[in-house]
Amino acid sequence: MIKIGITGIIGSGKTTVSRIMEVLGIPVFYADLEAKKLYSRNDVKKKIESEFGNSIFNPNFEVDFQKLSDVVFSNKISLQKINDIIHPLVKENLILWTEQLSYTDICAYESALLFESNFNTLFDYVICVSCPEDICITRVMKRSNLSEQEVMSRMKMQLSNVEKTERADFVINNKGEEFLIPQVLEIKQQITNYKFQANIKS
Repeated sequence: MIKIGITGIIGSGKTTVSRIMEVLGIPVFYADLEAKKLYSRNDVKKKIESEFGNSIFNPNFEVDFQKLSDVVFSNKISLQKINDIIHPLVKENLILWTEQLSYTDICAYESALLFESNFNTLFDYVICVSCPEDICITRVMKRSNLSEQEVMSRMKMQLSNVEKTERADFVINNKGEEFLIPQVLEIKQQITNYKFQANIKS
């Protein structure tokens, strides 16, 4: 099975590209959505409480994501602590998910922190959705009701757009100059051709 990683900075359009992949019949694992589910697990809550105290929780002992964000996106050490709790569990779920995909020969994984978490080593190809940071900041401010400073603080905790594009195998331009669907189709075709050629050689 061919495994594709999809990444990009916050607001670059990763999810949009991933939805296009799904329309093309490619199953997609959304890291952020899967990670959020983990915060409801009691074992995860206990680890978070041990690292950050009970002020991170609401009266019902549920994680207050605004409070958690305020802590982890202002301190790299705190961000690493929460990543050390969540990322291994996401990886476990990803492996289980791929094992159940007997009906397809290609799948994808969407994550802003693909390189930062070293998950890129799990994939045959990595696609970076590239977009200028100023455009991304505006997009995130509109959709998430965050201030410019809040968005920038999140960006600072990630590799830059330039770094991600340099490390990726394929780059999709999402700054408005090119349509996304033709770019996704072209990359899918290239990857399919690589697989076909590899099969012939083997």
